[in-house]
Amino acid sequence: MRIRYFYVYILTNWEKSVLYVGVTNDLTRRLTEHYFGIIPGFTKHYNCKYLIYHEELKYINDAISREKELKGWSRIKKESLIKAFNPNGNFLNERFMRIKFNT
Repeated sequence: MRIRYFYVYILTNWEKSVLYVGVTNDLTRRLTEHYFGIIPGFTKHYNCKYLIYHEELKYINDAISREKELKGWSRIKKESLIKAFNPNGNFLNERFMRIKFNT
């Protein structure tokens, strides 16, 4: 039996001036939707399509709670979390998509 995971993730734009926190059960699909602007809204408007942080959780309720927690954090606190996870601030999309970035 395959274990299903849920993901809390943070996206940014190329300039890293905007942060977006989301939750999904399929990070590859969701990144593709963000990257190609398939779904209108905040991420499409601000061009947030670059993954800079993600967490994997076993239960959807935990993922939703964590998403809400991160959304309530200040930008400085989010940046601290991102820096601890991704010290160089690299775009991590290629872990889930067949896309390469030069950051």
